[in-house]
Amino acid sequence: MRCRHLVLLALVLPLATPAGAAGTQAELGRALFFDVNLSHNRSQSCASCHMPERAFSDGRGTAAGAASLGDDGTSIGDRNAPTAAYARFVPAFGRNASGNWAGGLFHDGRAATLEDQAGGPPLNPAEMGMGSKAAVVARLKENPGYVAAFEALHGAGVLEDDAKAYAAMTSAIAAFERTPEFSPFDSKYDRFLRGAAKLTEEEELGRVLFFSNQFTNCRSCHQLQALGGAAEETFSNYAFHNIGVPVNTALRAANGSAPGRIDDGLAANPAVKGEPAQRGKFRTPSLRNVAVTGPYMHNGVFRDLRTVILFYNKYNSKSARRQINPETGQPWAAPEVADTVALKELEAGPALKDREIDALVAFLKTLTDQRYEPLLAR
Repeated sequence: MRCRHLVLLALVLPLATPAGAAGTQAELGRALFFDVNLSHNRSQSCASCHMPERAFSDGRGTAAGAASLGDDGTSIGDRNAPTAAYARFVPAFGRNASGNWAGGLFHDGRAATLEDQAGGPPLNPAEMGMGSKAAVVARLKENPGYVAAFEALHGAGVLEDDAKAYAAMTSAIAAFERTPEFSPFDSKYDRFLRGAAKLTEEEELGRVLFFSNQFTNCRSCHQLQALGGAAEETFSNYAFHNIGVPVNTALRAANGSAPGRIDDGLAANPAVKGEPAQRGKFRTPSLRNVAVTGPYMHNGVFRDLRTVILFYNKYNSKSARRQINPETGQPWAAPEVADTVALKELEAGPALKDREIDALVAFLKTLTDQRYEPLLAR
């Protein structure tokens, strides 16, 4: 009987299983990840906002390029869709060794685990727009292959219990997201660590600057492992900070946000219960594939990677030129939430010269997975 179920599973999962996939659970998750039938209008899947060809980010260029368009064709969120690549390394939401909030999925960490995150978009009215878990499960039941697959993997009758069925669906999607397809660690930087590639002089300078304790403060947030240069570094400590990001006025105009609206970030996470000290803080993202997953910051306010480094550098530089946003030609806009900006951390270190900024950009480009390296030329 189980063999027949697995045959049906193969029929509903025509895509090839990635190397190292976690068995048929990941195969089922792959099918679900690409299935537009799990959205209200049958027009959007997980892959719509996390496109495999764009390092699992949204490359559609909608909503001023900063936020994703919903299944209804009109709804636009207020945050930039983060890449799903390397998401399996994000720890569960909670306090870290220093007693600070860390981990969790979404920019504010409100999904404690990868499974929790997978269950969010189908029920979000501004995203996939399904009205309930029961509505999603009803869509799963439409597909005989899914019925057979879920029963083979989770037991007979699993789809008759909406809560259990929904949990089984999210666990399958999470299993797919934990496969090496999402985190191959094969960038030029990884190849350099293995002795299979050589960095250019500019890239090497950027690497030295990045891991330096003296010349930059990059590693204070964007290094997980104790030693710089360790294999399989994800380039995030997954803690939350307010770095003074300004409002994306173009996005707010596109999504019709109420005037004066403030994104409270971590403070809006239900587990944090509105702590005032957490307002405006967002989880530090991984820098893997950062050069090909713009726009940048939680609200997509910056288009160019070099602009991001200049934004950080404004805290260290007294030069009038460094106080101008190159994308607008105007002074850097004020932080959306000013009273919790991490000035102590941001002002650490000296101002950077143009050569050093360019070197950091060059190094960050080496963190691009090999399959996405052609995107660097665009």
